[in-house]
Amino acid sequence: MISLLVSNALVAAGVLAAPTIFLAGDSTMTAKGNNDGTAGWGLFLNNYTTLAIENDAVAGRSARSFTREGRFTTMAANVKSGDFVVIEFGHNDGGTLSSTSDNGRTDCSPLTYLSGVVETVQTYYTYLVNAAKLFQAKGANVIISSATPNNVWETGTFTYSSSRFVTYASDAAKAVGATFADHGLYTAQLYKNAGATTVSSYYPHDHTHTSPEGAKVVARAFTLAVKATDSSLKDYM
Repeated sequence: MISLLVSNALVAAGVLAAPTIFLAGDSTMTAKGNNDGTAGWGLFLNNYTTLAIENDAVAGRSARSFTREGRFTTMAANVKSGDFVVIEFGHNDGGTLSSTSDNGRTDCSPLTYLSGVVETVQTYYTYLVNAAKLFQAKGANVIISSATPNNVWETGTFTYSSSRFVTYASDAAKAVGATFADHGLYTAQLYKNAGATTVSSYYPHDHTHTSPEGAKVVARAFTLAVKATDSSLKDYM
């Protein structure tokens, strides 16, 4: 009886409240995809978990621009100890930087210019490490996830190789003791099994943004990727 009373008191105090999954990413994760009828996988993650999901992904963002716009900081204000934070970027992080050409998303190393404002630009790895530490300071369980692949059947033949950002993401997770989930690899495997015709139907406009049906497959791939890790999130999937 005493144990039950203590348990009820903890629940009432929010101590035993179920964790929330927070998502930070780009259009491949956000609910509305590229705002053209496509959808991101975050919209369908609730097919695989009963936990509440806070999808803070924003189309067109990179690890750099998400940082610069203060979005990680805003998320952290809502994160409580025990929550899960999934960070997945890579589609918008490539490009070339110069003092005369900067799209505000490309990651690099020191000093470039964005709209006349001096900004110290860091590496993709550094942005992920800093974000992970921010959430870990709140007691959150951080999962750094590799980006989803483009259409692996685009040429008619299955082709997948991990980009340099996958290595950077893995290294960042290792540096801070976070979990690395190879979402890209598991997505590619499901796509390989599905075949060219089916997978190509998932990409109505380009080779990056999926239809809702495609996004459901990508959400399943994330679940499989998590289950292959030691993250306690797999206990909720």
